[in-house]
Parts: sequence; structure tokens; C-alpha cells
Amino acid sequence: MSEGVERNTRAIEQSVVTEFSDRMSYSGYLDLETLLAAQHPLSSPEHHDELLFIIQHQTTELWLKLVLHEISGACRYLRDDKLAPALKCIARVKHIQRTLTEQWSVLATLTPAEYGQFRGVLGNASGFQSAQYRAVEFTLGNKNAGMLRVFSADAAAGRLVRETLEAPSLYDEFLRMLARSGYDIPEHVLTRDVTQAWTFTPELVPVFASIYADPQGHWAAYETCEELVDLEDNFQLWRFRHLKTVERIIGFKTGTGGSSGVPFLQKALQLTFFPELFAVRTEIPG
Repeated sequence: MSEGVERNTRAIEQSVVTEFSDRMSYSGYLDLETLLAAQHPLSSPEHHDELLFIIQHQTTELWLKLVLHEISGACRYLRDDKLAPALKCIARVKHIQRTLTEQWSVLATLTPAEYGQFRGVLGNASGFQSAQYRAVEFTLGNKNAGMLRVFSADAAAGRLVRETLEAPSLYDEFLRMLARSGYDIPEHVLTRDVTQAWTFTPELVPVFASIYADPQGHWAAYETCEELVDLEDNFQLWRFRHLKTVERIIGFKTGTGGSSGVPFLQKALQLTFFPELFAVRTEIPG
């Protein structure tokens, strides 16, 4: 029978390890000394809310690192016709996307007056310059070679963005897998220039219509289509929350990176990853 708690104090069990001079510790495994020392507010005197702003964006970058890891893994699995582990990767990304979207509510606690007191120290720093975000967009198929200019002064970031620009997207790999499975995917889709942004391809709509007409007979393809729709839905929700958080904090001021701000973010809502998977819904009877 376990012992109770006395005087609101939980006794440390004798088996709990407490000496770490020659053992791996929690802090050591996670390299917390480096991680927790990576926040460097530049306001002087230091503004209380600048730490929030820094941690908000640093945690986003950590999640984006995992998103990129999982989507890249999904691409590899699809390339090898291993659909089940690919879907597991996509499922994990969907949970991360929800976390990233909810995270905007934390930044939204920053008022315009508070942000205005330290915004100047950002200079031209902007989330637009996030190499990992751009790599995620590229891996999902929304590519733009012009973005390489943004990373010309950062060799590592430029290399990451270029690699994802030149690699087949998640959608490319899915369509190639469908072709290998016997679906009538047009040859020009399979041999397209993958450095170009995906654009709507009407010839694919009948292919998807046949899948949606008989979900049980095409369950693997049908399930994957719906998972991709979830990905795009989640991404658009993230973009919308980004836009509304920016509007809430700075209104219609220009962005620190030189963009028009909210109007520029609004255009992102018009970008798409898997347009045929939405277009096919119009063709489904009922």
C-alpha cells in the first residue's frame, strides 16, 4: 500500500536517482544550459514583454523543426510505398499544427503599447525570414525561388531552403505513389519541374473523383487525401491566426521586414497546397 502525503509534502522514494555527477541528467540530455541561455532581449532597459516575444518565436522554430522532420519522413515513406508510417508522420504534424495555432493566443496578450516600446530593437528582423517556415511551405508544394534572395547572407538557411525547393513535395510523392499503384496520373504531372509552385491541374480531379466515389474500394488513397486536406486546413487556420494577431498588435502598420503587413499576410490565405482535393468536392454527388 502506498504511503500518503503528510503536511502537503510528497516523500522522495528511495529508488529515485538524485546523484548525477557521472550519470545522464534531464538537463544534460536536453542541453538546457544552451537552450535557456538563448534568449537575449535587446531593449535597454530590458522591457518585461520582450522575453515573451522571443520565446514565442523560438518555440515556433522548434515546432517547425519537428514539422519539417516529420513531413520529410512522410516524403521518404511515400517514395518507398510505405503509406502507414507516412500517415503516422502526417498525423503528428496535424497535432503540432494545432499547438502552433493555439500558441498565437499567448502572443495576443501583448498589447500595442507594450510591443511599441521594444519593436524598434528588431530592426528588419521578421518571421518572413524564417528558413524553416519557408522549407515547410516548400515541402508542402508552395514554392517560390525568389525567396532564396532572403537567405543569401545565411549559408545554412539558404542551403535548407534550396534543398526543399529542389526536392519533390509531399504532394508530388503522393501522386507518384498513386501512379505506381495504378491510378491514371498524367505523365506531365510525374515529370514536372518540382522547383515550381504547384498549380491547379484539372486532369487530376477525375482521378480523385473516382477515389471519392468508392471510398471503401480505394481506402488507402481516400484516407491519404483526407489527411492532406486536414494539413491544408490547419495551415490556413495558422495563417489566419497569424494575420489576426498581427492586426491586433500593430494594426495596419508596415512589417519590420518591409512588407505591407496585414495586406501581405492576407494574400497568403490565397495560397494553396492541394487544390484538386478541394475542387473534387464540387464533383461529388449529393
